[in-house]
Amino acid sequence: MDIKNNEVPPERRLWQTGNDELATQFRTDLESGLTEQEAGSRLARDGFNELTAKKQSKLLKFLNQFNNSIIYILIAAMVITLLLHHYSDATVIGIVIIANAFIGYFQEIQADNALTKIKEMLVSQNYVVRDGHKIEVPARELVVGDLVNLEAGDSVPADMRLISADNLRIQESILTGESDSVEKTEEPLAGDKVPLAERSNMAFASTSVTQGSGMGIVVATGTNTEIGQIQTSVSEVKSQVTPLMNNLNKLGFNLSVFIVVIAVLLFILGLFTKIYSLPTLTIAIITMVVGSIPEGLPASTSVVLARGVQVMTKRGAIVKTLPAVETLGAVDIVDTDKTGTLTKNEMTVTDVITSDHHYQVTGTGFVDSDNGVSGDVMLDGNKVDWQNDQLFIELVKIAGTTTDAELVENDGQWTLTGEPTDGALTTLFHKLMGRSPEVDELDTLPFDSAYRYSARLIDDDKQHNELMVKGAPGTIFDMAKASDPNFDEDAWYQQVNKLTDQGLRVVALGWKDVANDETEIVMDKISDGIHLSGIVGIMDPPREEVIPAIHHLRQAGVKVNMITGDHPDTARAIAQKLDLDERITAITGPEIDEMSDEDLVKNIGKYNVFARTTPANKLRIVRAQQANDKIVAMTGDGVNDAAALKQANIGVAMGIKGTDVAKEAADMVLVNDSFTTIVDAVAEGRHVFDNIQKTIRFLLPTSFAEGLVVLISMIMGQELPLFPTQLLWINTVSALTIQFAFIFEPAEESIMVRGPRNVARGILGKMDVVEIVYVSVLISALGIFTFDRFVEGGVLNPVLGSTMAVNIIIFGKIFYLFNIRNSYPIISKHFFENKMAFGIIAVLLAMQAAMFYIPFMQDVFHTGNVNFYYGWWVPTICGFVVLVVTEIIKLLRIAYRKRKGSASLIKGN
Repeated sequence: MDIKNNEVPPERRLWQTGNDELATQFRTDLESGLTEQEAGSRLARDGFNELTAKKQSKLLKFLNQFNNSIIYILIAAMVITLLLHHYSDATVIGIVIIANAFIGYFQEIQADNALTKIKEMLVSQNYVVRDGHKIEVPARELVVGDLVNLEAGDSVPADMRLISADNLRIQESILTGESDSVEKTEEPLAGDKVPLAERSNMAFASTSVTQGSGMGIVVATGTNTEIGQIQTSVSEVKSQVTPLMNNLNKLGFNLSVFIVVIAVLLFILGLFTKIYSLPTLTIAIITMVVGSIPEGLPASTSVVLARGVQVMTKRGAIVKTLPAVETLGAVDIVDTDKTGTLTKNEMTVTDVITSDHHYQVTGTGFVDSDNGVSGDVMLDGNKVDWQNDQLFIELVKIAGTTTDAELVENDGQWTLTGEPTDGALTTLFHKLMGRSPEVDELDTLPFDSAYRYSARLIDDDKQHNELMVKGAPGTIFDMAKASDPNFDEDAWYQQVNKLTDQGLRVVALGWKDVANDETEIVMDKISDGIHLSGIVGIMDPPREEVIPAIHHLRQAGVKVNMITGDHPDTARAIAQKLDLDERITAITGPEIDEMSDEDLVKNIGKYNVFARTTPANKLRIVRAQQANDKIVAMTGDGVNDAAALKQANIGVAMGIKGTDVAKEAADMVLVNDSFTTIVDAVAEGRHVFDNIQKTIRFLLPTSFAEGLVVLISMIMGQELPLFPTQLLWINTVSALTIQFAFIFEPAEESIMVRGPRNVARGILGKMDVVEIVYVSVLISALGIFTFDRFVEGGVLNPVLGSTMAVNIIIFGKIFYLFNIRNSYPIISKHFFENKMAFGIIAVLLAMQAAMFYIPFMQDVFHTGNVNFYYGWWVPTICGFVVLVVTEIIKLLRIAYRKRKGSASLIKGN
């Protein structure tokens, strides 16, 4: 219904419909229900009241893991190495390919469980009226037109229009995101466009009855229910390819095309010029391709990502796919749920107003302490001794005595059982008295939306009993005014308005003494003699750690938006307390429904608070932001968030309070529900991207240098300085050692004071491409120059010259590593930060020595016993030349950035 269409058709505006019209529209009897025969006929026509998910072949899921340009590069490298009989290298690459495929396969299987989890939520038994009898039937056998009885504790089995509601309250947070249960009524509602959260005469599948009872007509089953429409929406939303994978796929494709084109052109040129014989030319071309392909790139990228996943796991975030860990580093917008994410989802009394004073109560939520819940009472910013204020004591007593909610301690953690509003009053009593209230109850009148208050009669161990009431301020004020003509109603309403303007829910409390022989509550006598004790302001308090977290995100150039089912005034007040932005601008779900997709895309950036939103609104919000080329992260915990979580570039679910559906649809799960973990994830995502970028900037010029050595030698018509097996050795030892140095490179200091990266620019900027070109030319030129100088000069034979050339390439990589590790000058405090890099280099040098001096290695790789000067000292000098040149250019870039930054600052001033 609402998921797909902004406009609800007239025949589906069931909240407007009276009982007689309902009976006619659904062809049912409001007393005896459907006949068994008619129910069976409708079941055969419409199918079971259940949700089904399309299953994809597991083999096809597995084969899809190979449909990736990075995997294509690996396969190409494996085939080439097999053709060159380098079986160990081919085996390693093959293992990487298969391992990546299995990882992706199992992650996809896990993600698809979201639809299964939704389906399981409809499994229940319910009482139905058929043929005039009340019978119990499985929820899956319900049909449209059935009369279903609802009692406290029941799960609502289908979407229903209520025809009776007796003190009925239903918890709908799974659909609407609102933390408090909703009062229900059977009366028709006016208005063509009533938000889902305000349809008080409707009950929706998968929600839970928390209080009272009711009867409803089934108006939608299975996929036609609100939750069914969410499932349909989730299944239709295509998972977003991460920015990193888009960039890597494009880079991998461009590299492959570039290398193949160069190889073909060079082969054609070689045939025409006849520089080499055909077999020699073929070997030379294969050698160049093998040398140029950075086959270590996919493996290096995967390992850097895996390292990021490991770091995030330690920080309380489970990342379900490797590329997702980087995506948060690229986000422009974080769309976050309010309840339970930005707030504690623990309703708390923050303000107490008596006729004498306006107190503030500290200690938000269920605070752990030796005595349970803790907090202080403040007056004008100073802690006060509230025990001297009898009006305050009386109010706290009423608050604790009139509630049914209880605080329960489990393993040092306090949790609430009961209604959230009652829980706030119980918490106030527990916080100040250090214990749970002890009530000698004589009679209780439960809260009812018809009269909007509740009452409790207690034996007060005095010469009289005491009647206590709590409820809507207007109702209790009317009682107090009836008892006292001098009651200043206007002054109290001003106090109420002050609290509601701050987004607080207001409850009034009162009392009166009654005779000790009165043991039952008589409604007609309740209002006689009621005295107002005062009012309390209740809110779902912001998490203390969220405010600095939002500040860090804003500093990092990330916009934080609040999306909630709450009233816009409440949402706006919470946003201001959180310092969500310099200016808070709110829009509601119905207002979004009025906008076309084009208008929403055009105006979406103006808003940072989205209130009264439906699942369809959330999905449209995310899509509109993405249409503006924004990378969007979405947090959520309910079923209503599932489609938006899947649509977002990265979905983030809550681990504690999140539903299984939300967790399965998301890319990342916050184990501790802490919003601050998102800040850590953004920082780690940027750190991961930096290290991947450094890896690529390192691999490409050093790989191209190998290919250029062959290419230049071919063009010059001279002997090849490097053999194919030597190039494979260089690539293999690099893949096993030096390229993994970046995994351990710490994050740079500027990582959270710069804006999100421009994903449209790709991984490499113009200056990075220039750097790749001149570094590859520099290393290859040094290799060819020294080879020619010493071999043609008769100092070394070709085997020893080739051995020296291998080490020149290796030392060029080593010294270039020190330049590219970070953006600081090499002579700085950061030089020794990555201690693992030095250990990795030591391993690489040991492997090089083995290649040079072990006899069977000499045979395989065409090396010889080169002396220290030519084998180690000359390569060291060449490597130092690489370091000096690249370091000079780095210093020029640093100076340019500083000048540019200073100019921008002056211009801004």
